[in-house]
Amino acid sequence: AGEVIERPASVVKELVENSLDAGADRIEIEIEGGGTRLIRIIDNGEGMDEDDVLLSLERHGTSKIKVEQDLSAINSLGFRGEAIPSIASVSKMTITSRQASSPLGSTVICNYGSIKKVHESGTAAGTRVEINNLFGNTPARRKFLRTARTELSHIDDTVKNYGLARPEVLFTLRINGRQTIRFDHDMDVSRRLALLLNYTGDFIQIDSGAPGRDSIWVSGFLVPPESSSPVAGRLRLFVNGRSIKDRMLIHAVNEGLRSFLLKGRSPAGFITIDLPPDSIDVNVHPAKHEVRFKDSRFVHQKVSQTIREAMIKQQQRLRHDVFNAPVNLEPPISSYTSPEDRRQHAPVELGEDVPNRQIASDFGVSQAAARHLPFANRQIYSNSTAAASQESQPGQPDPVQVQVDDLIVIGYFQDLYIFCRNKDTLVVIDQHAAHERLLYEELQQQYTAGRIASQNLLFPVTLELTTFQSQLVEKNQERLETLGFSIRDFGGNTWVIAAVPAFAGTHNPQGMFLDILEHFGSERDQATSHHLDKILSTIACKAAVKGGDQLNHREIRALLMRMAAADLFSHCPHGRPVVKTFNSLDIKKWFSRT
Repeated sequence: AGEVIERPASVVKELVENSLDAGADRIEIEIEGGGTRLIRIIDNGEGMDEDDVLLSLERHGTSKIKVEQDLSAINSLGFRGEAIPSIASVSKMTITSRQASSPLGSTVICNYGSIKKVHESGTAAGTRVEINNLFGNTPARRKFLRTARTELSHIDDTVKNYGLARPEVLFTLRINGRQTIRFDHDMDVSRRLALLLNYTGDFIQIDSGAPGRDSIWVSGFLVPPESSSPVAGRLRLFVNGRSIKDRMLIHAVNEGLRSFLLKGRSPAGFITIDLPPDSIDVNVHPAKHEVRFKDSRFVHQKVSQTIREAMIKQQQRLRHDVFNAPVNLEPPISSYTSPEDRRQHAPVELGEDVPNRQIASDFGVSQAAARHLPFANRQIYSNSTAAASQESQPGQPDPVQVQVDDLIVIGYFQDLYIFCRNKDTLVVIDQHAAHERLLYEELQQQYTAGRIASQNLLFPVTLELTTFQSQLVEKNQERLETLGFSIRDFGGNTWVIAAVPAFAGTHNPQGMFLDILEHFGSERDQATSHHLDKILSTIACKAAVKGGDQLNHREIRALLMRMAAADLFSHCPHGRPVVKTFNSLDIKKWFSRT
């Protein structure tokens, strides 16, 4: 009892689970005095006869487990027969229940574990449980309860959790006579979640599709990363309808949102996983808050991959909103595809007719002049000969000249934000974040294909490193070559950088190199895909055009064309948004015209 029934919310949880196991589609919860004075739960489930009511008060007495094999494939929320006797031992309990086929029901009154009275009663079909004076016989337990407000918040949270898990069930919660929650039958999960999170925007729908051979289905809704919260605990996780807390699943969600979620922000939303009962063990925690998966690695991969694919689908919709491009909801090659598959789909080397050139030479600029262009030595391509023939002045985009699909550039602010319009939509683009994302995706493709392209430095850079840094270079020299660096030992702790990633250009190669060494130093025993992402993000960030780098017409057009063709462009690798869109209604609201 001490572990299962620790506070009033524990009582509500156990009784609501019993109601759900009984097939109820209407559950009413009433609370008084923070849950210590009264907890009343009424359902319209199948009910119990007198024998079953008395059996429910026996420790380990349950009708949900018939044979030993049932423990290997548990389909019910409750199964151990501990909840009712545990609650009864620390409260005054009254259970009234009637089966639909019986004219009369049964009432059992129990005080602190001792049955006082059993009698027939007229009552509606279903079960009604009243708990009075919770922990009345254990003052030490009551002493450790928090304030009534805190206990009520836990009850509120519990009811909302089950309201999410069972959208087909009507839930009401009344606190001290006032209704605080009502989830009607016609209130779907997204509306219930919006109420729970106090969120009014659109959700990203998560759906892995009907279970196939893997027999697992991942579904739910997530708040878009840019609207996520700095407060943890706003992500609700369910496995086979059971609310759980699981660090592995939280990690899987974060992995799926990697490079979309800003550092310090936490995912918010609702994720439910349905899989065969024999694939999990729910009997690992007294309060059943935790489960153990038979194949946790596969579940982790499935969850993170499903979320990643949902984010990619979201990109397709954003591309349509920004460029009016067709929406293709088939996910492109994801980061979870095998290296062999990714090599098969790697970008084809372009021929002489459409050379794969850096932007400065793309525009017919001399190498001497290229050094002064903001995109010099940065990989942003334009395939338009018309764009290359246009003359323009940096920082002064012309709506007639700069247009990609239906997106027309109308302004430039602080040499960082590109203002565009698409019919009735205002689109604002962060040029650094956009370029950084494009470079990051290209770096990932090159790395997966075997090696990041490099360029030799006209004047090699000499570095004096610490002993620890020198050891990192020696240990990771092969990885550095794969990342596009060529570095040689010059004796002692002196090293010479002879080549850098082609994306990076020649500006401050030593700064980028030292940042990468710092990432190597934080890897401890082994490198992971997470560490690789950080390294590629560092290269992309250092190489990308910066705020204050003034772009001309052709460079802006090249950037927008690359965005229009990209699989992912909504967020930079660190999670900052690349694009913000405002429709005419949004703008009217700014000026109180609605």
